[in-house]
Amino acid sequence: MIKKNKKIFCTLGPSSINPKFLKFISKKKDVSLVRLNMSHIKLNDLNKIIKYVKKFTNKSICIDTEGAQIRTNVKKSFFYKVGSIFKIHKKTGNFKIYPKYVFEKIKIADILDIGFDDLKAEVFKINKSIIFLKTISSGKLENNKGVNISNRLIKLNYLTEKDFKGIEIAKKLNIKNFALSFTNSLSDVKKFNKILPTENKIFKIESKKAIFNFKKIILNADNFLIDRGDLSKEVKIENVPLIQRNLFKIVSKNKNKNKKNIFVATNFLESMIYNKYPTRGEVNDIYSTLEMGANGLVLAAETAIGNYPENAVDILIKMISTFNSQNKI
Repeated sequence: MIKKNKKIFCTLGPSSINPKFLKFISKKKDVSLVRLNMSHIKLNDLNKIIKYVKKFTNKSICIDTEGAQIRTNVKKSFFYKVGSIFKIHKKTGNFKIYPKYVFEKIKIADILDIGFDDLKAEVFKINKSIIFLKTISSGKLENNKGVNISNRLIKLNYLTEKDFKGIEIAKKLNIKNFALSFTNSLSDVKKFNKILPTENKIFKIESKKAIFNFKKIILNADNFLIDRGDLSKEVKIENVPLIQRNLFKIVSKNKNKNKKNIFVATNFLESMIYNKYPTRGEVNDIYSTLEMGANGLVLAAETAIGNYPENAVDILIKMISTFNSQNKI
């Protein structure tokens, strides 16, 4: 029998951290969590944001950690053509990387895949304070975008210093839900469980390492979120649908499958960032994901920065209702 209690998670941002939206979702029983993304929130603002959200909605808050990801720190955006030379600075300059310790891990001949605008560059020279890059695929360099070293795997700390501090702030404000971004191994799960022994935890599957280790990870955790956006930076985009289905199959074969919850995020209603209505492909993707057995769906940019956050929530609610009405058993 297909489970009927499908949940919606809404990511909060400039478009949704306001009384209108927060009061709107308070009336929606399908919305169970609101997500605060540490990658886009200043640590000094976290306390007041949590208190503000609590003031206007009764929905549970989930703190989504930065996790084991490299991100850009850019003062001024710039478009680079193929063959262009640009630099990563260690201390001062237009382009730095975060966390800072990653600077020491980069090597000559590394290929950096930056953001979602197809910018790729190869490292050809390194000195004590500058990494020199040559563009091999044109694209725009922007602030706070993910950076993937596509030619090899490097070890990153499972949480950032900012994450640890953010978790402590959130715990003091009685937040009970936390997500570990870029869960890569069983060790990551155990460490996250140790610092949050009684809280509800969601482990995000968005890397090659996570896919490879998923059969071990699933034995030690109950809640998982497939983030198809960051996953598509590590695997070919045409393989993402297959990986999504394979992960669902692993969950369905687990002997404790009824205790496991798997959620899916990214690009469900991408067109609704700018438009009031979804595309036919988007609604089909939503229905197919529910059909696979997803326990819930996540809205990211659609509610964080989109022009129509309420419309996006209503579309998911309608899709869940339609799915349930066709599967009465």
